[in-house]
Amino acid sequence: MADRRLAGTAFVTVDGVNYMLSGELSWGVATLKRESLTGMDRVHGFKETPQAGFIAGTFRDSGGLSIAAFNQMTDVTVVVELANGKTVVGRNMWTVEAQEVKSADGTVDVRWESDQVEEF
Repeated sequence: MADRRLAGTAFVTVDGVNYMLSGELSWGVATLKRESLTGMDRVHGFKETPQAGFIAGTFRDSGGLSIAAFNQMTDVTVVVELANGKTVVGRNMWTVEAQEVKSADGTVDVRWESDQVEEF
C-alpha cells in the first residue's frame, strides 16, 4: 500500500543549515494579489498587484541559535520538506519583521519573503 501520510512532520533548512521547527509552518507561492473594486452602485472589477511568496515558521531557540543571524538574512535559500513528499523552495529570500523570542516556550517566529518560491 502507498504511503498515505499527509501531514505531521516537516524539515526546514536555510542555506543547508537545519533549524529546529517547533510548529506552525506555512508558505505561499502566489505571485499576485487581487482585490475587488466596488462603487456605490455595483462591483466594478478588481485590481491586481504583485505579491511576494513566503515561507514562515516557529522555530526553537536552541543554545546555538543566533536570533540576530535571522535578522541579517537577505539572500538565502530556504528548503522545506513535508511529510506528504512535497518540497517547497524559496530562493533569494530575506527575512521580514523583527524576530522576537518567546521565553516560555523558547520559540521565535521567522518569515522569509521572495519572488521565487516554488513547490515540487
